[in-house]
Amino acid sequence: MSKNAYIPPEVWKWDQESGGTFSKTNRPTAGPTHEKKLPVGKHPLQLYSLATPNGVKITVMLEELLMLGFEGAEYDAWLVKIDGNQFGSGFVELNPNSKIPTFADHSSGSPIRIFESGAIMLYLAEKFDALMPKTSEGRAEMLSWLFWQMSSAPYLGGGFGHFYAYAPEKFEYPINRYAMEVKRQLDVLNRNLSERDFICGEDYNIADIAIWAWYGQLVLGRQYNSSKFLDVSSYTHVCRWASVINARPAVKRGRMVNKTSGRLEMQLHERHDASDFENKTQDKIK
Repeated sequence: MSKNAYIPPEVWKWDQESGGTFSKTNRPTAGPTHEKKLPVGKHPLQLYSLATPNGVKITVMLEELLMLGFEGAEYDAWLVKIDGNQFGSGFVELNPNSKIPTFADHSSGSPIRIFESGAIMLYLAEKFDALMPKTSEGRAEMLSWLFWQMSSAPYLGGGFGHFYAYAPEKFEYPINRYAMEVKRQLDVLNRNLSERDFICGEDYNIADIAIWAWYGQLVLGRQYNSSKFLDVSSYTHVCRWASVINARPAVKRGRMVNKTSGRLEMQLHERHDASDFENKTQDKIK
């Protein structure tokens, strides 16, 4: 054991100063910290989010549904910054876990709340009968990959991303541990995509959207400045698939919604109408 090795106390207590980049916005308890109602726009579908990978899943899916001609998929996207706003009473009422994205469907009068990105995607796919396989076998394959992404992403985001990019200090053991797991996951995808155009076969569906938001953007160089470290270019089939999805018009639009960083012309802080992409991107507002 190293001389300076950490020895866990008998009872853990929260030290807000030791949590790295997000120490001021995370806490070990649930529930609201303040009263704040959520706004409701003109469309039945209301999204409260930020353009993290989990948030991008939903905006890309909604834009894909609109591209397919589903007028009922029009939506209002409200920006929720992860700076304490996720602990407002209205947000916690919709999502007791206080994470983005969260979603409400007002189509039937009383709003239906849906939280967790995978649940929102599945809800929308079933509501519009789109972006999902029609056969039982195809649906089972899609669900397997969707849940694979939901269970794998914590290793990429909460594990590798935290220790490689956000922790107050770099530590070899956790970085190596999570880098190994992320590379194993990339290999899982690469082997699958060596025989398929998309995750489940020839057709693009919600499993592709969910996995692309995390792993596609990783190999495209948008996650943690880690492309060289993880040697992402060696996963050639993942890179091919990621580039194909990245070129889709709905994906380009979805990436912009609730985005607050990067090039101004790629930012659309809130989205309430399709015309907002032309009229209200941040470069035009400023």
